[in-house]
Formats: sequence, structure tokens, C-alpha cells
Amino acid sequence: MTMADRFFHNVMPDFVRETETEAGGDSLMHLLAMPYSSLSHQLKRSALDLKETVVIETWGFTGQLVQDFTLYSGTLGVAFLLFRSFQVTKNANDLSLCLQIVKACDAASASSRDVTFICGRAGVCSLGAAAAKLSGEEDLLNYYLAQFRQIRLASDLPNELLYGRVGYLWACLFINKYVAAETLSSTNIRQVTQEIIKEGRSMAKNGSSPLMFEWYGKKYWGAAHGLAGIMHVLMDVQLKPDEAEDVKGTLKYMIKNRFPSGNYPANEEDRRRDTLVHWCHGAPGIALTLVKASEVFGEREFLEAGVAAAEVVWKRGLIKRVGICHGISGNAYVFLALYRATGRSEYLYRAKAFASFLLDRGHKLLSKGEMHGGDSPYSLFEGIGGMAYLFLDMVDPTQARFPGYEL
Repeated sequence: MTMADRFFHNVMPDFVRETETEAGGDSLMHLLAMPYSSLSHQLKRSALDLKETVVIETWGFTGQLVQDFTLYSGTLGVAFLLFRSFQVTKNANDLSLCLQIVKACDAASASSRDVTFICGRAGVCSLGAAAAKLSGEEDLLNYYLAQFRQIRLASDLPNELLYGRVGYLWACLFINKYVAAETLSSTNIRQVTQEIIKEGRSMAKNGSSPLMFEWYGKKYWGAAHGLAGIMHVLMDVQLKPDEAEDVKGTLKYMIKNRFPSGNYPANEEDRRRDTLVHWCHGAPGIALTLVKASEVFGEREFLEAGVAAAEVVWKRGLIKRVGICHGISGNAYVFLALYRATGRSEYLYRAKAFASFLLDRGHKLLSKGEMHGGDSPYSLFEGIGGMAYLFLDMVDPTQARFPGYEL
């Protein structure tokens, strides 16, 4: 597969001024020139249609059976989409259906050994707690919190986001955000954080990065399994000064060793293949981490590197996939993060361009087989569930957050 086969050539202008007048005959150009209020109205309508489709296909037609409970590719992702929909529309039906689905996922995940938000039991219990809190169901809230507190971390657990310690840590932070601060004690969070830092330091011993981690024998760099994801979550917890320096140093090491194009290797062992422009591997997920670092540490270097990574996403990020993990929907979040950090309208325009591309052409490209709909076509991370989530997030871009990654 050549590089050009991976993505659609981005022929959209670098910037289009919004205008009340009709733009020419091209439907995509028309969306790009449309005032934001009108476009967000269209995106919202499309999001709610997509949400209905996702619910019918994954919940209605299955007889409410849960085969895959995860947020990533399974039924919990549908509950998370409904949770977001409730936040945007305040439609109480979304919240009650969210809770109903979480309940089924709770039963399906009872014996799971996976402990993370995106792929494990922690996702079920923390989303259940957050939704119960929103709907004022005290007993249910206490039930999910009790279930969450029973989760045990194995000593040989990896540290990455999808299956490892930081994926558990993120679930703790999610509960503290949506239920109440200190619902899960900072002592517990501190303990897990120390464990992560300790392992990162010991694996980095002879390298030039202060922290390094492995997942299945590979030293990954990206958001899903590697350095970017681990650093991202560590920046959300209280770090000691020397730990914060190690996080900064690790990100600077990555910046120094990026490709000349501004993209990033998938892992330490593969420093020559500049091909992947995904949230999970490559510039998009790393850009989100760099933008966050610029806000946490206030250093220009991180923002500049984030901007450079976003250029890669603009040029090569219209990949031939719809999803959030490795698709156009997820890549749009890079521009939303930069817009929140800088307030610059060109980043909002770029997020709008990726969303408009999906709104205008997504269904056509998927039905013609020119764009991959994911192995789980209705799921949050691989399928149109992710597109629906992005469209909901575009309604108020200042509140947009990459699901399961940005708090």
C-alpha cells in the first residue's frame, strides 16, 4: 500500500471565509463557507440521525445482547455516545437508555480482567457512576462506585492507555470529574502514578528519553499503546517536580526524533516508516498530547511541535477510514484542541473541514467501499459511532474532547 492509497488527497482550501451567500455548485465548498451556526445545526441533526442508527443496529436488532462490552468496539461505546448526546441535547431519554445499556455491559463485563476505561471493566463502572450521578440515582451511583473500587490491578499490568495502568487512571479521573473531586482518593491515584513513573524510569535507564515503556515487547510512541498516551494521562494528575521534568523530557525526546515531515514513528524500533497518521499511531494522538503539554507547562516548544504535527494531519489526515482511533473523525480533534488552546479561527475551520468532508461524502464513500467503515461498523472507535460523536462535539467546539482521552 503506497502512502497515497492511505488517504484522500486534501483539496480543500487552507481557509475559507464564512459567508451568508451561496458558494458555487460544489456541496462541500458550500458547507465550508457556511456560517458556523448553520453548519453546527446540520452536524447536530446528522449526529442525532446517526445515533438512532447506531442504537437500532447495536441494541435494538441484537435483542439487547452484549457480545463485546467495551467502549472501543462494543456496546459501552453506544452508551458513551448517548451520554454525550444527553449533554448536548438534554434529552432525558438518552440518559435513561445510556443507563440501561451500561447495566447490560455491567453484567457482561463482571468477570473481565481488563481494567481500563476504553477496553475494560473500569469504563463500565465509571460511565455507570457518571450517568447515575447525572440522573440523580444515588443507590445506582453507590453501586457503580463500589464495583469500581473492587477492580484490582495485576502486578504485571502494562502501562498504556487501552489495556494498562494509565487506562485505569483515566477512569479514576473521569469519576472525579463527573461525580465529585476526591471520590477516588488522591492517595490511590498517587500510588498508581508512582508505579507508572517507576517502571518508565527503569525501562529508560540507558536511553536518552527519561521515561520509556513497552507493550508486547515494542516501545510504542502513540496515544493508544505508547508514550504519548501515557504522558497525556500523567499530565492530568499531581506530579512531583522531578516527575513533571521527566514527562517534559520524554516529550522533548519525541520532538527531537520526529520525522522531517513533522510526523512521528509508531515505535522506537521503526524509525524509518513515515506512514501512519492516526490517533493510535502517529501525529494526531501525539499532537493532542503536545497541545496539552503547552497548556500544562506553558512552554512554546510544545505548542510549536503540536502545530507542526497538525500540519501533517491537514495534509495526510483524510485517511480512508471513518473512525476515531484511526480515521477522519479522530483526526479532526487535533484541530479542535488547537482551537481551544489558541482561539485561532483557522483551526476551527480545519476541524469544520474534516467534519464537512464526512458530512458531505462519508455515507457515499462508505457505501461504495472507498472508505473503511471499521471491523465494528457502528462502534465508537472504529465506526460511525465515532462520526456521530464528533458531530455532537462540533455543536460547541469549546467543549469538544476526544472520547476516553481528553478529560
